[in-house]
Amino acid sequence: TGWGMLSVDPVSLQTNIDGVFAGGDVVAGPADVIGAIVADKEAAISIDRYIRGVDLSEGRPETLKRVEKISKEGVERKARSAMPTLELQKRAGSFTEVELGFDEKTAMEEAKRCLNCAVCSECLECVKLCEADAIDLEQEDQIVELEVGSIILATGYDAFDPSVISQYGYGRYDNVITALQFERMCSAAGPTGGNLVLKDGREPESIAIIHCVGSRDKNYHEYCSQVCCMYALKFSHLIREKTNAEVYQMYIDMRCIGKGFEEFYDRLSEKRVKFIRGKVAKVTDRALTEEEEGKLTVSVADTLLGGTIRVPVDMVILCIALEPRADADQVARLFNISKNRDGFFLEKHAKFDPIATLTDGVFVVGCCQGPKDIPETVAQASAGAAKAAALITKGKVEVEPITAFIDEELCTACGLCQSMCIYGALSLSEPERVMTVNDILCKGCGACAAICPSGAISLNYFTYRQLLDQIEALTC
Repeated sequence: TGWGMLSVDPVSLQTNIDGVFAGGDVVAGPADVIGAIVADKEAAISIDRYIRGVDLSEGRPETLKRVEKISKEGVERKARSAMPTLELQKRAGSFTEVELGFDEKTAMEEAKRCLNCAVCSECLECVKLCEADAIDLEQEDQIVELEVGSIILATGYDAFDPSVISQYGYGRYDNVITALQFERMCSAAGPTGGNLVLKDGREPESIAIIHCVGSRDKNYHEYCSQVCCMYALKFSHLIREKTNAEVYQMYIDMRCIGKGFEEFYDRLSEKRVKFIRGKVAKVTDRALTEEEEGKLTVSVADTLLGGTIRVPVDMVILCIALEPRADADQVARLFNISKNRDGFFLEKHAKFDPIATLTDGVFVVGCCQGPKDIPETVAQASAGAAKAAALITKGKVEVEPITAFIDEELCTACGLCQSMCIYGALSLSEPERVMTVNDILCKGCGACAAICPSGAISLNYFTYRQLLDQIEALTC
């Protein structure tokens, strides 16, 4: 190679000479002992296969592809920090570590230089640490087909990307974060060990929590995400518990609907949490006064006092909307279910059957049906499980008697009804060349009867003759 190393096949380690294999430092260059041992084992497997006349590469894992294209958008180029070392005179006659390591601040700055290539190096540390033995690196992809009597869809939601609302500064300012990022910061297992700190490591002195980011907004989502008000109040409680920071709640309407929610709101009002009712117009780092120097300034239209006020803070938390999953359209088509205008899966009846769908045996629970909090999600999940269990224990399923039927003498097998049926209940029978109806799948919606050009399709108990007789009886 250009480096003076041997060039080998990445899987079999065979050189350009048939039957000659190579591995270790002569191929990879100066590396560690473990890497050389791994290469030797792979070469030994190849030699064994070569002697036995077996394909050298079949069934063997390919080497990890090196990252070629990495997005550097928004990356600030920084020079690598120099590692502090032990003074020369102190090294002589000593086995003391020469490289002293970085202090905490320098280590954090160095970590920020990482482009997060996200390539696994197969160090196997995850396997060693997993107490449940849940990681199996020998597994291969497989497709499993199951015959089931009911399906519960609980595909969840996606978090709204607030970067599209440019005036909030998400992605431009370091200390403008989403609610989920703040939640992770508060976690003891998070990157800061549960400590609330700014990007420069300081503890914030003031924090603004902005409600309805992407919710109740005609430009993005007109619906209310339901959970934002309460988790924003929870954040206030966590902030006051962990720091002495001033907390500003900037909201349109406070919706505390639930058991004990209003009491929680009243309790926080007494904890020096400042509530500002109004729509936030902008978040900027441009200072107009000495008080705003080095801070983020939130401009909010205060509906109670009138006019726009500017609030300087150290951190801004965005309460982002809950929105349908990106693949909701595909899932809806796969299960023959409908969606409402907001993109969430549509239930059979909002009040009397909020779990079932128009496709029998398919139930929707949780946030895929609409934004909701954890207690409501758990309640829906329990209801969905009960509905599915009820179908299984029955043994038999009752279907609606009102289904389509086809007059074979009139049917021309044009196929228009088949393309119109969203339930897949119509099919063309051979060799008769007439459409047939699957009574189990048919819901009696009448779409096929309406589009049939030859009038060959009617609904049981609602035939044309019956309808005409009813009209005649009413007019007599």
